Amino acid sequence: MRIDPRNDAARRDLADVRLADRVFAPHYAAPVDYVLAAPAPLLESRGTDAAPLAQLDTGDRFEVLELSAGIAWGRAPALGLVGYVAADRLKPLS
Repeated sequence: MRIDPRNDAARRDLADVRLADRVFAPHYAAPVDYVLAAPAPLLESRGTDAAPLAQLDTGDRFEVLELSAGIAWGRAPALGLVGYVAADRLKPLS
């Protein structure tokens, strides 16, 4: 089965636990629901010159799988896209 990194949250070091039956990874993470507190681009990578995949709006849900150095990696379920978002744009889903 093919894995598409734009739609399936799987990297060499970490994968969404929901993919455990399809992907081998050294670590798995359960998604934690957050919402956008302010609009933010969903980026292809964590670099400052990363290409935007989409624009997320205030109130959009984002499933965080990793939060590191001010950047969250996860999945925007409404779009079905995986990418990076500035952590200061997110707030826990309440």
